[in-house]
This record gives sequence, structure tokens and C-alpha cells, in this order.
Amino acid sequence: MQRSDSRRSHRLGDQVMREVASMLFKEVSDPRVEMVTVSGVRMNKDLSIAEILYTVPGGPEQREDAAKGLAKAAGFMRSLLGKRLKSKSIPLLRFVYDDYLEDMVYDHPQAED
Repeated sequence: MQRSDSRRSHRLGDQVMREVASMLFKEVSDPRVEMVTVSGVRMNKDLSIAEILYTVPGGPEQREDAAKGLAKAAGFMRSLLGKRLKSKSIPLLRFVYDDYLEDMVYDHPQAED
């Protein structure tokens, strides 16, 4: 996905991030997504796709469960976004596990003194 660095895409990405995080906390009742934290959003160039980066505590089993729960809730959250955002088109929501912190902590240990 080619990302956009325009001011408009950053603004829309921030709105999507706030709304999705709020929906996960208040409106999505699936227990598989209870511990999901939204860590960022990347918009593509034409603003039709929002890649939502998320983290979840636990191992691979929890990540897989969270991914299934998020995929199931994506349509519901997109319909709610349509009611809340002042935009002509609502981006398609894609959820991507954010392993940045995990990579930094476990794959690149600090040199010990």
C-alpha cells in the first residue's frame, strides 16, 4: 500500500484512530478485542484504505483471536465511522498487528555494560 503524507491524510488518520479506539472500548462487545490497543493508522494515497495498527498482550493465540474479532467487527465499525466522520467516502478498515515494539525489545537487545 502506498502511503500518503499529506496533511489531509494525517488529519483523517487521526480521526479514524480516535474513533476506532473509542468504538473498541465502548461499542464492540466481542471479548476477543477487549485488550486491543490501537497504536496508529496509515492511510493510502487516495484515502480509501485505513491500515489500523494494533497491539494486544499475550502470545500468538491471543493475536490470532484478536485478528478474527477485529475482522468480524470491521464492517460494523466502518458503518459507525460513516455516521461520525465528515467525509464523502469512508475508508476500508484493515487491521494489521503492530510488532514494532516487540521487534525493538526482543530482536535488538541493548548492549550490556
